[in-house]
Amino acid sequence: MTADPVDHREDLPSISVRRPILAIVLNLLIVLAGIAAVMGVEVRELPSVDRPVVTVRASYPGAAPETMDAEVTRALEGAAARVNGVRSINAASEEGSTRIYLDFDPSVDVNDAANDVREAISEVQRSLPDGVEDVVVIKADDEASPILRLSVTSDSLTTEELTRLVDNEISTTLLSVPGVADVSLFGNRQRTLNIVLEPAKLAASELTIEDVADALESARLDVPAGSFESGDQDLVVRADASVVEEGAIEAIFINDNVRVRDVASVFYGPAEASSYVRLNGEQVLGLGIIRQAQSNTIEISEGVGEAVRELNQRFEDINIATISDDAVFISGAISEVLLTLLFGIIIVILVILTFLGSLRLTLIPGITIPVALIGTLAAIWLLGFSVNILTLLALVLATGLVVDDAIVVLENVERWRRHGVGRLAAAVLGTRQVFFAVLATTATLISVFVPVAFLPGRAGQLFEEFGFVLAISVGLSSFVALSLCPMLASRLIPSQTRRSIEGGRLRNGMEAMGSWIARLYQKVLAAIMKIPLLFAERRLHWRLQRLLSI
Repeated sequence: MTADPVDHREDLPSISVRRPILAIVLNLLIVLAGIAAVMGVEVRELPSVDRPVVTVRASYPGAAPETMDAEVTRALEGAAARVNGVRSINAASEEGSTRIYLDFDPSVDVNDAANDVREAISEVQRSLPDGVEDVVVIKADDEASPILRLSVTSDSLTTEELTRLVDNEISTTLLSVPGVADVSLFGNRQRTLNIVLEPAKLAASELTIEDVADALESARLDVPAGSFESGDQDLVVRADASVVEEGAIEAIFINDNVRVRDVASVFYGPAEASSYVRLNGEQVLGLGIIRQAQSNTIEISEGVGEAVRELNQRFEDINIATISDDAVFISGAISEVLLTLLFGIIIVILVILTFLGSLRLTLIPGITIPVALIGTLAAIWLLGFSVNILTLLALVLATGLVVDDAIVVLENVERWRRHGVGRLAAAVLGTRQVFFAVLATTATLISVFVPVAFLPGRAGQLFEEFGFVLAISVGLSSFVALSLCPMLASRLIPSQTRRSIEGGRLRNGMEAMGSWIARLYQKVLAAIMKIPLLFAERRLHWRLQRLLSI
């Protein structure tokens, strides 16, 4: 086997061998892009999956459940049912409110479904009773669920004082943590003004509830009154006569002779609780940390942890504790997958070393593994994917696939070297010979993995990143195998000495074992072929028995 001295084609293997710096720089750019992507890629437990569920809510203060169902719920249900793609509708009517849940087909985009429902609801909204308010359409959003839950307790502060402290200080501090979109508060009770009317005194004064309400509405006066300009001053004038103190409210006249204190009791107190949060049997205030889109859950957890430690040091009369943290499970799962990935890389390299029998030769496919896997992280960031359990699982599965092309190229290059071809020529000719075989293998694997990303329904959304990550890693491995591998083979394959031609002890041992197995198979096959009639008679006898049994 000799090289063709006239063949001077400018293809990827020949350019990589003649210009090794170019091949190194191209592959280093892939690695650097992957390292840079690690800093900004989203880290989460599972890929983002939008459920095709839309909720319609409406309130009608004071309406009975029967009234809500007859006058509000049915009208909204009829409008929502006309939207394309609705699979099921569930409605619940309560006193003063109604909720309608619309479940769409998995193939429907939730954003388009929400817009269609809004248009349908707006058409019937004018026909609803005048007292109906706050008709809202909400799409299901997994991003709106808290990733971190905190509890706030205090032995000295009341519930309303603790609520005010959380609203003014704690929530503001937590919102300043990078990646935090919102802080939800549970179990809070705001400080409200309560006016309790006494029906007997109202009747004796010949007053109604509307009279008291009109008097209270007219008492609050806080309106702009223009501005005053004088020289270099510009003053804003405001008429502020708002009433906020209990005594001032009690002194308000309802008519010429009756004040509020004569027919009602006025006091400040906690608002009626809409939710309760208990921790170990103790009532606490709950905080839910909601992450921003495309943010890192682990970094948010670390930032919130530092903020909680600072708040506990600043406020000695409260205690902020972490109830649950999704980052604990995510970091643990990712650590396990990364450990599995590391073990997979080591095992693959050891297997290659066992069959190649040379550390220098094993180094060539061993380099292609991190280059292809790290470069895949850059593609994850560019496509808007996230580092999660499924994408890391795809990298684990790709560990054994990305070295296939490199092994094929390396083995063929070494075969040319054993036939006496020089290192540079063997690297170019050996890679050219398997060039289209490598491309065909890569195309076949991509054609297997990409359709996984197009599965219908939630399964397709869940495995979309999985399929594309596998396909991208295999595609990068083929580029590395056709550019970096021939360049390394032309430099790392030892010179044409007797030892390099004969191979090392490990490789010679493996070849001897393979030769022994081949000779054993040859002897067994030859022995079987010498007595074909015996096996034919047994096969005929077995068929006759089977026919008789039928």
